[in-house]
Amino acid sequence: MMNCFQGTNASALEKDIGPEQFPINEHYFGLVNFGNTCYCNSVLQALYFCRPFRENVLAYKAQQKKKENLLTCLADLFHSIATQKKKVGVIPPKKFISRLRKENDLFDNYMQQDAHEFLNYLLNTIADILQEEKKQEKQNGKLKNGNMNEPAENNKPELTWVHEIFQGTLTNETRCLNCETVSSKDEDFLDLSVDVEQNTSITHCLRMQFELRTNEGIAFSSIFQHCMEIIHEKFLLIRVEWSFSSSGPNRGHYITIVKSHGFWLLFDDDIVEKIDAQAIEEFYGLTSDISKNSESGYILFYQSRE
Repeated sequence: MMNCFQGTNASALEKDIGPEQFPINEHYFGLVNFGNTCYCNSVLQALYFCRPFRENVLAYKAQQKKKENLLTCLADLFHSIATQKKKVGVIPPKKFISRLRKENDLFDNYMQQDAHEFLNYLLNTIADILQEEKKQEKQNGKLKNGNMNEPAENNKPELTWVHEIFQGTLTNETRCLNCETVSSKDEDFLDLSVDVEQNTSITHCLRMQFELRTNEGIAFSSIFQHCMEIIHEKFLLIRVEWSFSSSGPNRGHYITIVKSHGFWLLFDDDIVEKIDAQAIEEFYGLTSDISKNSESGYILFYQSRE
């Protein structure tokens, strides 16, 4: 188990939540910053509180011991948090950070990185690891059974629990305004980049993003298949680009705000605080006529309604 420690902030958090309201078998741990690793800490906290993702990572930890990779290091970190005797505290994700820097030179420095790029890299890497393990299991099974001549179409990469949680489908349709011939192409995605205007809803922004466009007698439309159904029935990750935000993704500082068991928590590296729901408005960003920088949403996770 990883070393952890408890500071004055952790004690205050327990008091703010209260012993009677503190969720059973839940843990709220901050993560040590190893030099501009807030981009990593914020994403890890968001994924930890994405319950189906956490459950699958912990289930992976319980499997037969595997060769160390980024997923095994993530599983060790999640397991360490989930099995702590204390309910609150701070954990250094040193092993995970070391593995990340070893596997990708982009993160092998002390510079601030883009949280969105890191999230995409992490999800795709985990999916690749799971698919490769499935492939090896199939090959070992075929070798054992002597079925090495199985058709190639059966060797396509299988969907993993990463895809089951996050993947959606975008359909691009092209229709000729003269002959009305329609062609379409489906594209899978793990996240969507959406421009969010001032005083608008995500639903409105999605509709505007995929509105019909016409060019030289040809109509183009991007249809987010079952758009509202996916938002309400599956997890959806959206990268939100506030058009009025003056600070870019590589500047400033990353934090995570999560709703856990009915109350909101703010994770700022090793600091974890309980906040009021009204405080979320502080992260809506500022209009362009205000010169100072603002804190604004960058990555949003949507969970299904029961």
